[in-house]
Amino acid sequence: MNQAPPALDIVDETFLVVPPSTVAAAFADPRSWSRYWPDLVLEVYTDRGDQGLRWTVRGALIGTMEVWLEPVLDGTLLHYFLRATPAGPDGEPLALQARDLRREFDRRARAAKAIALGLKEVLEDGREPGVGPRAE
Repeated sequence: MNQAPPALDIVDETFLVVPPSTVAAAFADPRSWSRYWPDLVLEVYTDRGDQGLRWTVRGALIGTMEVWLEPVLDGTLLHYFLRATPAGPDGEPLALQARDLRREFDRRARAAKAIALGLKEVLEDGREPGVGPRAE
């Protein structure tokens, strides 16, 4: 049986001038997930330590999500992937009109960037541009 591709395929990247272990710590506690994604229920299917996490997603969406932490230069490139389909209250896939699907895509993409930029602000702790990361 062929399964339809996910209705949402969101990819985002943000550079943070902190080590991957610092970014990984921001995602390590499952209690933080409900702050980042309050309408989703996440279950880890791959814990890659300082390289990130992969989850199955239920709740408002059905699918998968990943945070991949790639060491780059003096920091971390935070890759975010969401491949999911909106779900109804019964947990079944929801068929949205094209306009509503575009709105949902935009809302989820903006939320992903807000999470990444929020982490950047907190984890870089006031680091000025051009200045290396603080020693841990």
